[in-house]
Amino acid sequence: MSTATFFRYALAVADRPYHHGNLRPALLAQAEHTLREQGLDGLALRELARQVGVSHAAPRRHFADRQALLDALAESGWARLEAEVRAAVESAGEDYEARLRASGQAYVRFATRDAALLELMFASRQGRQVATLQEATAGAFSVLVELVQDGQASGVVEPGDPQRMALLLFATVQGIAALANAGIIAPKRLDPLVAEAIGRFLHGQPTLA
Repeated sequence: MSTATFFRYALAVADRPYHHGNLRPALLAQAEHTLREQGLDGLALRELARQVGVSHAAPRRHFADRQALLDALAESGWARLEAEVRAAVESAGEDYEARLRASGQAYVRFATRDAALLELMFASRQGRQVATLQEATAGAFSVLVELVQDGQASGVVEPGDPQRMALLLFATVQGIAALANAGIIAPKRLDPLVAEAIGRFLHGQPTLA
């Protein structure tokens, strides 16, 4: 290898994400993109390395194997879900129903935009007992629990186990998202449907004649 070729190679290597200390987030971002475009079968460490522009061995500095990558991807998905739902709640103002509605709508947007990622998040949650993954899952669910507790403290939500009530809310919005992903509910109907579900959760359903 000539001196000129060596220096061109060295400069190219220096510009790769790993040498800037951001290979892990770069790999996760590319993995999320691949998951969205190609599904779970398209994810492989060697191909991921090629897409990011590093050697095929570089990803193993952060992920021991493909399963470790999937666990990390699921963990980052739960963390992003929590951040998006919290941001939606905080931007909804002081009205309690508006905050609760915003949480449901933010969840449904995430679930329909990144359906494959959400499926991986659920699968990883059920199949693996990785501490950081469990913590990330609990963090996302805690947003709803906190909202229920706030509503109970102000008398808007009836007394009861806040975990159970939050689970009921979670099941409701996840059901709406699942129907949307199956093509049964049109995207334009999602926000109004979530709003109606939240309203019925808070105020009940009129008695049918």
